[in-house]
Amino acid sequence: MSKRYYACVYGGASKLLDDVYIKEVERLGEKITENGFNLVYGAGASGCMGAVARGVKRSGGYILGVSPHFIREFEPIFDCDNSVLVDTMSERKMLMEKHADIFIITPGGVGTMDEFFQVLTLRHLKQIDTPIVILNINGFYDSLLKLMDSLIELKVVSKEVTEYYDVITSVDDAVLAERFNEIKKDKR
Repeated sequence: MSKRYYACVYGGASKLLDDVYIKEVERLGEKITENGFNLVYGAGASGCMGAVARGVKRSGGYILGVSPHFIREFEPIFDCDNSVLVDTMSERKMLMEKHADIFIITPGGVGTMDEFFQVLTLRHLKQIDTPIVILNINGFYDSLLKLMDSLIELKVVSKEVTEYYDVITSVDDAVLAERFNEIKKDKR
C-alpha cells in the first residue's frame, strides 16, 4: 500500500474575506490534489477553509476534516471524506499535526496565527521537520513578516527561524511544487 501524503492547510473561516483570497485558496486545493496530496484541515465550509476543501473536492482529492464538536456553533462543517470530532482545539491541532507532511498557511485570523506559531515553535525546537509555507496573497501576511523581522531585530527571536518557512504569493510559485516533490522523494 502506498503512503498517503497530507497537506495540512490552516486558514480562516470568515465569510467576509475578499474573493481574491478565496479564489487563490480554491486553486491551492486543486494544486494539492494535482501534486498527489490529500487535505487535512479544520473541516470548515466557509472562508479559506471551505475554499481549500472545494478545490480539493473539485479535483477529486481526499479530505480529512478535524473539528471539535462545539465548532458547529461558529461555522458550517464541510462534507469531508473522513470527519473526526474531538473535544478541544488542542486535540484538533495535535491530530492535524500528526498527519501533516507539509503545513500551508492561508489568510486567517487568530486561530490561524495560533496554528502557525505552534508549528513554527515545534520546528524551532526540533520536534518536527515538516515544511511550512505561508501563502501571502496580495500582501495579506506582510505585517506578520514585518513582526518577525522586528522580533529578530529586538533579539528575542533568532534569524534562523525565518529559515523554517517559505513565503509565496501565488500557488503557481515553483517553491510549492518543489516542496511537494521533496516530500514525496524523502518519504518513499
